[in-house]
Amino acid sequence: MMRIVLFLATNLAVLLVASITLRLFGVESYLNSQGINFTSLLIFCFVFGMAGSLVSLFISKWMAKRSTGTVIIETPSNATEQWLVDTVAELSREAGIKTPEVGIFPAQQSNAFATGWNKNDALVAVSAGLLNRMRPEEVRAVLAHEIGHVANGDMVTLALIQGVVNTFVMFFARIVAHLVDSFLKSRSDGEGGLGFMGYFAVVMVAEIVFGIVASAIVAWFSRYREYRADEAG
Repeated sequence: MMRIVLFLATNLAVLLVASITLRLFGVESYLNSQGINFTSLLIFCFVFGMAGSLVSLFISKWMAKRSTGTVIIETPSNATEQWLVDTVAELSREAGIKTPEVGIFPAQQSNAFATGWNKNDALVAVSAGLLNRMRPEEVRAVLAHEIGHVANGDMVTLALIQGVVNTFVMFFARIVAHLVDSFLKSRSDGEGGLGFMGYFAVVMVAEIVFGIVASAIVAWFSRYREYRADEAG
């Protein structure tokens, strides 16, 4: 929880710096002259952008179980399940975290994932295909990699970075839509404009475009956290 609080505080500081910078460059004054309440729009986008990301984080375990069909190992029913639970417990002790829930999901591909809103309330799951194809030492390396994600708090950090990205995507998309609307009205002496549906459509298109650009930031962090998890494993 402290990690979330500190990261949110950092994000607020980033927004404050961005706000001051845009004011210094006269962007806020220009937007205000166009009828856009700069501060209110930024706060609105921050609240909704961050809220969506945090909700996704808090329900991530439930969503992962439902979407992959993961079955949690409550009581091991065979030697493989017992070994899997014991290995995750051992790796968790070495990483200094509470043992996550351990599960298996029905997929023939060799795959694994870790999720959860807190490093002491996480889930580590592997596919049936991975257990069937890999040797125990290889499975252990995969599990160590996933435990590394949990111990590093990567799920929380990624969710909060996504929240900041969402904020700016929403913010700039609405500015673009408003400027297009103002331009069309200026061409028709204050009449016309985008209208509700037109405004909504421009916002959606702009969010897609800005979202594609912003995804590069999230992708960079994803690669970085994979390297860190490899080091932990």
